[in-house]
Amino acid sequence: MLYTSVQSFIEDYRNEAAGTQKLLDALTDASLAQEIAPGYRTLGFLAWHLVTAGGMLLQTGLKFAPPSEDSNPNTAAGIAQGYRDSVEAVIDAVQSQFTDETLQQTANMFGSEWKIGLALGAFINHEIHHRGQLTILMRQAGVPVAGVYGPSKDEWAAMGVPAPN
Repeated sequence: MLYTSVQSFIEDYRNEAAGTQKLLDALTDASLAQEIAPGYRTLGFLAWHLVTAGGMLLQTGLKFAPPSEDSNPNTAAGIAQGYRDSVEAVIDAVQSQFTDETLQQTANMFGSEWKIGLALGAFINHEIHHRGQLTILMRQAGVPVAGVYGPSKDEWAAMGVPAPN
């Protein structure tokens, strides 16, 4: 998505971040070691990657201090709080440093020239992509999955309603 309005980005990001936060808040310390298969990224690694992903926006010229990949607290509570803090840092930086006109400017992103509005869209899509991976690992680890765009199977069951097939 190519954002042309700072406010539209902030509204979308707050909405997507709320869904991600629900998932991160459900993690347990024991679940962080879950791998999809031996030798692949763990749930804890992936969850922390969501916390640090805002760092990609530094390439747009945005100035803020995202957490580093190697500062993972390796606790579920620490990761959930890190994400909460990271979301606010991204929103504060975008609100204070970008205008609707800025979103039409270009920046070198991963070796290509992108409009900044496109980089913001890619940032959200990146989060959605990894959030989907997160839910698979959560299920493998036995952690109930919260619904993001509607009730999850776990939430349907809690309501006493069969999940749609």
